[in-house]
Amino acid sequence: MTEKAVPLDVVVLGSGTCVPSLRRSACAVLVSIGRERLLFDIGPGTLRRLLEAGVGHDSLSHLFLSHWHPDHTGELVPLLFATKYPQCRRTTPLVIAGGPGLSDFFQRLEGVYGHWIQLPPGCLRLEEMRAQGPDQRTYEGFRIDTRPMRHNPESLAYRVTAPGGRSVVYSGDTAYNEELVSLAGGADLLICESAFPEAAAVPGHLTPALAGEIARRAGVRQLMLTHFYPVCDAADVLGECRTTYNGPLLLAEDLMRLRVG
Repeated sequence: MTEKAVPLDVVVLGSGTCVPSLRRSACAVLVSIGRERLLFDIGPGTLRRLLEAGVGHDSLSHLFLSHWHPDHTGELVPLLFATKYPQCRRTTPLVIAGGPGLSDFFQRLEGVYGHWIQLPPGCLRLEEMRAQGPDQRTYEGFRIDTRPMRHNPESLAYRVTAPGGRSVVYSGDTAYNEELVSLAGGADLLICESAFPEAAAVPGHLTPALAGEIARRAGVRQLMLTHFYPVCDAADVLGECRTTYNGPLLLAEDLMRLRVG
């Protein structure tokens, strides 16, 4: 008997970068699968965007970090501090996952903030993923696959698969690489960084054309470009991507919603 496909509900919480913007918060994407609330990165502005999306911080079940840069982790400390608020309604542990060095990264934060970010026993679980090859973890109601990316030593891209096979891939930051093509193969949605247009390309990041090439080679059903630096606002991001990819295409905006499935 074929397993019934469970939809994934996606909300872009941050489509921008570390550069302050009234239009775009820094990197964050919420994926809901049934009762599970999965947050991919937590850059500055995420907690406010969660409220605007109608989601309480205490309903998050998992946080998957692509790497440690501030525009991807800047509101981790405020999230932990808010979780200590007596009226917080968290009843299950918050799972925080990331690449190698996650425990050390967290201990260094504790060295700065001490007990202000230390949650009661049983309220937090850290999980380090491998960054030297594929990794796969099965959780209640979904599966996570990861591949190492070309950005920082700990950098990962994530593929979340719901029961029935619907899938969303989140690239994090990366240069062009075959691992992302493999991870995104046949995905229903690829949320891919496209930080700079071709004329302002920066090592360690993708351009719209490179993101489109990855999506085309991976055969994804839909591509969403995100992580736009301000220079993208004056560029033809859509046109550049169309030189390599002719499938369904979205340019991320904060609070954009999409159902996969």
